[in-house]
Amino acid sequence: MTQFSHAASLASEALKRQELFPIREVSRLTGVNPVTLRAWERRYGLIEPTRTDSGHRLYSQADIDRVHSILGWLERGVAVSKVGTVLARGESVPKSMVAERAAVGGEWAEWQARVRRAVATFDEQGLERLYGLLFSSYPLPALFQDVLMPVWEELLVHQGEFGKTSEWLFLDGFLRGRALLRLQLTRSEDAARVLLVAVPGHCRELELLVAGVLLGGPDVSISLPGFGVPLNELLLIGEKLQPDAVVVFSHQPRDAGLPRQLSKLALMLDCPLLLAGAAADFAEAQLAGTPIGCLGSEGREMHKRLLRFLAERLDT
Repeated sequence: MTQFSHAASLASEALKRQELFPIREVSRLTGVNPVTLRAWERRYGLIEPTRTDSGHRLYSQADIDRVHSILGWLERGVAVSKVGTVLARGESVPKSMVAERAAVGGEWAEWQARVRRAVATFDEQGLERLYGLLFSSYPLPALFQDVLMPVWEELLVHQGEFGKTSEWLFLDGFLRGRALLRLQLTRSEDAARVLLVAVPGHCRELELLVAGVLLGGPDVSISLPGFGVPLNELLLIGEKLQPDAVVVFSHQPRDAGLPRQLSKLALMLDCPLLLAGAAADFAEAQLAGTPIGCLGSEGREMHKRLLRFLAERLDT
């Protein structure tokens, strides 16, 4: 046996000896229930367990360590939809997490707790009052990204628990109504017209509506042709609406085929094509040098980046 084949054999044996854990054991070790672990995998792409031939999930020690990292960022107040971006940058949870948490998310945690109480009792009037207080006290990105959407995401992840589905549906309906109203109030004939669509299956309707609220404003009028519009029909819609830009939204962090699909679409459109959402954070390097612009997923930056792209188009 050659030195190379001997090393390969040792590596193979090491892999075989690597201990793998079923989902129930991972749940016991981390305190995260199996429903949440599956949601983190399917919806957010945060963990990637291996599968047996029969389809059962098996987790390595590295997977378990990653679950603990996810929990650490969640405890600091980072929304679950943003944790993937933080982990992709290689950031680790600081040892001073407890002290920093109060500075980073203490204020938002208090508001989130008040929202949870209103939702748990299905108190629509109380929720409306909270929304009004938040709206008058904070900018829209903070209102949605730091207070309301983290509670919505938390309920979504825990839908498998008794009663949580009803609470999530209650909050989801309330927020969709408020987001639609904001979109209607900010539309203006004098503003730049931006067409916003979601990649089918890559987000929930509320996430698209909130993205529209954060992207829009007095200088940008957001048009949503409908939730679930196929990407291959964007050219047809664009020809009829003549927007100043088209924004494609996706919260699916790992879709290898999306950049290629968008590149083909960009060649046929008569206006800039931009990508927003978690997918934009992960695809930014891959799309560098292409005609597709990345707006990211952070509400405070998406609008600024959109304005820069629109300014470049209007100056030509």
